[in-house]
Amino acid sequence: MNRFQELQELLNSLESDFAKFYEKGNKTAGIRARKGLQALRRLAQDIRMDILERKSRK
Repeated sequence: MNRFQELQELLNSLESDFAKFYEKGNKTAGIRARKGLQALRRLAQDIRMDILERKSRK
């Protein structure tokens, strides 16, 4: 569950950058949002692999 919380925290941390980009047109916030989404993708993939590994051990 710790990894899930980490995923949630990362997603929540991106909220302000999304708001700055979409509401105010801040280009730098868009760059940070994209980088954050990339980190989110990597973390989600790691979690997926962990789940598959645990599933195959049973």
